[in-house]
Amino acid sequence: MPIYEYRCENGHLFEVMQRITEDPVTECEVCGAPVQRVFHPVAVHFKGSGFYNTDYGTAKRRRESADSAASGADKHDAKAAEKKSDSSGSSAPSTSPSSGGSSSDKP
Repeated sequence: MPIYEYRCENGHLFEVMQRITEDPVTECEVCGAPVQRVFHPVAVHFKGSGFYNTDYGTAKRRRESADSAASGADKHDAKAAEKKSDSSGSSAPSTSPSSGGSSSDKP
């Protein structure tokens, strides 16, 4: 039979061994105040291989990161080629502020 922990509104904690099919306790054993069942997280232990970064999936992650880097490089190359075709197709030279100015700035 499981042991259930209860807490009353006044802060009293107590445990009750009862069957799963039984109704939960509704009042404190000490003071008679309403109670709530206290839930605790279950302790989980991951044993064996496959639960750590070094054990499982590293080759797949390495492959995915290489694929994403390659697709990012492809996008970068496509944008560079697009800019190159745009700048080579125009007859007027483009001036940029970072080029150090134009010759018309000097008297």
